[in-house]
Amino acid sequence: MYGRWTNWYIGTGINRTFPRIKPIPGERRWADQYHGKILTQQQAEALVMVNQDIHRRDLEQIIPYKTARELLLKAPLEMAVYECYCRHSRPNPCQPTQVCMIFGQPFVDFVLEHHPTTSRRISRDEALQLLRDEHERGHLHAAYFKDVMLGRFYAICNCCQCCCGGIQAMRDYGVPMVCSSGYVAQVDEDQCAACGTCQDACPFNAITVDGVSRVDWERCMGCGVCEDQCGQGAIRLVRDERKGIPLDVRALGTAHLA
Repeated sequence: MYGRWTNWYIGTGINRTFPRIKPIPGERRWADQYHGKILTQQQAEALVMVNQDIHRRDLEQIIPYKTARELLLKAPLEMAVYECYCRHSRPNPCQPTQVCMIFGQPFVDFVLEHHPTTSRRISRDEALQLLRDEHERGHLHAAYFKDVMLGRFYAICNCCQCCCGGIQAMRDYGVPMVCSSGYVAQVDEDQCAACGTCQDACPFNAITVDGVSRVDWERCMGCGVCEDQCGQGAIRLVRDERKGIPLDVRALGTAHLA
């Protein structure tokens, strides 16, 4: 459904389903079908660079949904990028729109076959450049896993706060679509200029400015967007065990990076 009729699938959620529901804190019916993990820029690049399959079991601390007990990080020897239908569904979408990254078989060939005019095969270098470009635009990265997708990692979404249906579901309707990177933003009050750039950049409305920038711990997902958008260098990500374990293949021990 998602791979073949992506436009209909995403468009229905954004334009018809979401506007008809009321916020339900902790609602999990949709979230339990997806297993998404926010990635920092460095974690996203490491996933693209992994050269060896990695099996991890009992990962409820990393992907805290009961159905995600085993995770396969498949070495992404083949990659493709195709249209972001969250952006495509908006009247004035952020550009570019071809930013959804698909990894490994059979997913790459499936997407290329069913979306021949809006998808293309990409190299590892192109994938890394896409991640960096999106990060510079102030967009976040999220790794996605799904049971029906052979129980493995299959995509990195590069999400903007104005178009992303998943962010909208979390921020406006209380649906926990993704879990934290394992980090939280920390403000150096002495360096903060209270300019509001971080507040505008935060996809999860986790920052307010009151003399200095203040981070709402509950809302912060540790995406790192505010850190690099801050012109004063007043924000940095810090590890927080209460936010879960980072999905960082560099720390898994069995990964061999190029």
